[in-house]
Amino acid sequence: MFAWLPIRRSTPKLGTELSPGFESASERYSRHTMAIEIDRLSELLLQMADENAPGREFSAAIAELARTGRFADLQDVLPALVYDELWQRYQSDSATFVEEWQHLAHEMQQGFIQHSRQRLTSLTRLQHASNGHTPAWKAIQRALDGRQNDLLRAAMAAEFLDLVEPAVARATHLRECVVASASSEEADRYLDEATRCYFFALFTACAVMCRSVLEEAIKQKIPADFHALIRSRYRNAATLGNLLHEINNNLTATGISPGFPRLANQVNDIGKKAVHQGLLSEDEARACLQNAREALQMLLQQ
Repeated sequence: MFAWLPIRRSTPKLGTELSPGFESASERYSRHTMAIEIDRLSELLLQMADENAPGREFSAAIAELARTGRFADLQDVLPALVYDELWQRYQSDSATFVEEWQHLAHEMQQGFIQHSRQRLTSLTRLQHASNGHTPAWKAIQRALDGRQNDLLRAAMAAEFLDLVEPAVARATHLRECVVASASSEEADRYLDEATRCYFFALFTACAVMCRSVLEEAIKQKIPADFHALIRSRYRNAATLGNLLHEINNNLTATGISPGFPRLANQVNDIGKKAVHQGLLSEDEARACLQNAREALQMLLQQ
């Protein structure tokens, strides 16, 4: 889709020595190119919104046909009921009719991005049954966008563009999570989701997923007989806290590093706060994720 975007194809290998003060070609390329490209994408989105805002062309066409005395041309494209109503309004005051539709076209163009964000928010938050009067231009734009979904498309694009730079900054706080032995596909997916939640500012969800990844990794790591004991004791519903309690009391039997429970308990504490006490801050989510990743490396070191 974005084939024209520049892609950094190589970076210095680990251990490569660079002379003091030397800036690699890839670093210089990134500094002068990628930050600019994000701005260009944002500008391109605004340009596309100006040119293709749903309803703008429709409203402008009605105004122009009415202004030039070709109102009857609308009869072939509008439902009869709609055409008759518009025709009556045009007949009563043609100048005002033209002005109103020109104004509608202008409002649809100028308010498109804000309206698109409101459209997305209407799906993510509770909506009161009576939200007051909806401006005519918004009602028309929403109706015309019923099948194209350009309002949602623009809102998603704008939101993701806003997330790029903060997500990059958060990613710089992490390093690869390298382990000696594998866990499970489910654990990998939990870790992937937890990390992406952190990147994209879903901090409370990040902590919840950190608990999930440790639960799954522990279940895959502990010996089969010990796993059977836990299943029986907790009726197949052992929480991370339950698992850590059992591990702490049976470190030798499980073969898990003595340092693991401390890190895992910190993850569990932040995870419980996320579930029961309220939204987390970015710092809390980052600490939780870093502890979870370090705990995984300790758990899977053999």
